[in-house]
Amino acid sequence: MSMFCYQCQEASKGMACEITGVCGKNPEVAAIQDMLIYVAKGISVFADAGFKKGVRNAEVDHFVFDALFTTITNANFDYEAIRKKVIDGLDLRDRFAKELENKGVSVDVSAYESATWKPVSTDEIDQKALVVGVLATENEDVRSLRELTIYGLKGMAAYGMHALHLGYLEEDIFGFTFRALVDVQNDTLSADELTALVLETGKNGVQVMALLDKAHNDTYGKPEITKVNIGVGTRPGILISGHDLKDIEQLLEQSENSGVDIYTHSEMLPAHYYPKLKKYTHLYGNYGSAWWKQNEEFESFNGPVLFTTNCIVPPRKSSKYADKVYTTGSSGFTGFPHIEADPETGTKDFSAIIEHAKKCAAPISIEEGEIVGGFAHNQVIQLADKVVDAVKSGAIKKFFVMAGCDGRNKERAYYTDFANALPKDTVILTAGCAKYRYNKLPLGDIGGIPRVLDAGQCNDSYSLAIIALKLKEVFGLEDINDLPIAYNIAWYEQKAVIVLLALLYLGVKDIHLGPTLPAFLSPNVANVLVNNFGIAPIGTVDADIELFMNA
Repeated sequence: MSMFCYQCQEASKGMACEITGVCGKNPEVAAIQDMLIYVAKGISVFADAGFKKGVRNAEVDHFVFDALFTTITNANFDYEAIRKKVIDGLDLRDRFAKELENKGVSVDVSAYESATWKPVSTDEIDQKALVVGVLATENEDVRSLRELTIYGLKGMAAYGMHALHLGYLEEDIFGFTFRALVDVQNDTLSADELTALVLETGKNGVQVMALLDKAHNDTYGKPEITKVNIGVGTRPGILISGHDLKDIEQLLEQSENSGVDIYTHSEMLPAHYYPKLKKYTHLYGNYGSAWWKQNEEFESFNGPVLFTTNCIVPPRKSSKYADKVYTTGSSGFTGFPHIEADPETGTKDFSAIIEHAKKCAAPISIEEGEIVGGFAHNQVIQLADKVVDAVKSGAIKKFFVMAGCDGRNKERAYYTDFANALPKDTVILTAGCAKYRYNKLPLGDIGGIPRVLDAGQCNDSYSLAIIALKLKEVFGLEDINDLPIAYNIAWYEQKAVIVLLALLYLGVKDIHLGPTLPAFLSPNVANVLVNNFGIAPIGTVDADIELFMNA
């Protein structure tokens, strides 16, 4: 094999990508990403020791989160950029080690090669990268538990970076991240201890998502129920994708009165729900659907595209839009111009992409109409009495949490069919790009309550958990699992992993996960999740609906 990666749902043959990634990354990029995680583990040995003694370093915090975020599926395909992060990380590790030494903090590195390995040349980095990946752990169950933790940390770091960009951070989140990256290297930990670490990752995932929810609400106002235009205007446009709301805020500020409209794409759709962002009249609408359709939808958009985070699909060789794509943050792709933040102020200069847009034609319409969203926890809780009355009267029989990710597999048509086939007295609670499988279906409403309630981005799955906990309180129930709520979640990458672990930490059971269970779950680890939490794969639409409705 030339590589080994099984961190996403599209792992080849349901097992692992061993020749090239289904996502589009080549073996060289896969290896250098593994190397970046290895360096983050090495830095964390020192960061964990320093954290316990009260010695912090903001550069270390940022590097470790960025390393985790950079290696999320579809985030960064730029080999040279990642290789530079590796080299910079090795230098940072050694500088921080010296800082700790000068402050009298001793660090036992004897058991951690990642903390001591020093290359004598850049070629040696490339060679080392080939042997530090997933398969460096030989025991299948230990490997599964370690990777489950690491993938949870990747999702956690993604959400943490968004909060950090808005000036929100909690030291304990960094402290746990460092310790977890040390523990996944500890050969003395038992399977039970690693399982506990997995669940602790879920606990911290809840904390990170709560922090990001606060950051978004404090900065941009509480989401409001909003109708979003899915048509196009007559002016040139910029299409912004990803998850980082600070990026779209800066783009909106800098493009105001420029004659250019801003359109959201995929997971950036929820930007329309926030009062401080929706005030910009040139935030025109949402263009297209989920991330995986970008190869066709970007062609018709005509204007430049800005990726703020992950979900990049490598463009086809025949693509007419490849020279119009920009990246920023932890995302990257060879040949795409990358917009860096000012290291002092954190601001970004988007003038190049704005000027580029002015030279482009207006977008070509691919659909017309509106979609409705903004049903975050504060909005739904305001409707609590109405919702409770509908449940008590029998108007609403069940809620279905269908949050998560979309993807290319044809099996994902299941979620469209499932939504269409649900009884008319059921309501879908959603967040993440999974919603694009059904958010444009004419599913109607129940007494004025839409049958699809979109809370926002994948991190807003936290909102759905808050809604469930509030309903538990209102109904006076002891157990969240006694609510008339079923969980049928689609997953794709590591942000979905942390959402799943967070739900498990909150005590949610009997989650159905699809379209396939993760390849990184060994049979024994999968059995633990099945036996302890009731995790199950999806089946057929009719059989699953019957099962859920009778539960």
